[in-house]
Amino acid sequence: MKTKDVIRGKIWKLLPQRRVARFPGAEGRIPNFIGAEACAQMLAETSYWKKARVLKVNPDSPQRAIRHKALATGKIVYMAVPRLHSDKPFIELDPTKLKCSAYVASSIKGAAQHGRPVSLDEVRKIDLIVCGSVAVNQAGARVGKGGGYSDLEFALLSEAKKIGPETSIVTSVHPLQIVGEDIPMTEHDIPLSAIITPEEVIEVRSSFSRPKGIYWKILPKEKIAAIPVLQNRSRKIWAQ
Repeated sequence: MKTKDVIRGKIWKLLPQRRVARFPGAEGRIPNFIGAEACAQMLAETSYWKKARVLKVNPDSPQRAIRHKALATGKIVYMAVPRLHSDKPFIELDPTKLKCSAYVASSIKGAAQHGRPVSLDEVRKIDLIVCGSVAVNQAGARVGKGGGYSDLEFALLSEAKKIGPETSIVTSVHPLQIVGEDIPMTEHDIPLSAIITPEEVIEVRSSFSRPKGIYWKILPKEKIAAIPVLQNRSRKIWAQ
């Protein structure tokens, strides 16, 4: 089985070679791709979307159209603060309270300027998670850009009971990001409920278990020290 780093490298090279990567590029990030806006329309036609009132969406460029559509249709969107580097690690975008257009608020800069920073306790119950991916397979495994923040955000929200077994997890990708090989999955990796491409919605019946919370033993001390919400939670655990 190939490592995640090998799979990432393959996709980061492939998308520009096939001329489907868009600004700001592919390597080192969740790649933006031609067809990202069509993914937003495909997702909007699913039951996942129609049942969801509150979404958590990653802040990367290829999912901006999804954030825009959610806000434009009256849904509340949560975005994580970059690297969770704040005591209030999420930004709440409530379309009924925004002082700007949904399009402006859907950008990283617009969300930071016009959204409301909130603590973990202030986050509402989430109905749908949209995560960014570098690569996925049809077994529901995914590869992110390597920081582990999507998995950590999921773990924090799970422990806070903001998401549950009924909360669907979807991703939007270019078809070239779907690989026909196994992807290594660990206990802290989040599995997918569906894969959205510009042409189709691929339903996934994943056999992977969802993370049940934070796996402290595998978290580097430096990461705990750099993330305020982890620092606070670790102090409480040690105090108990």
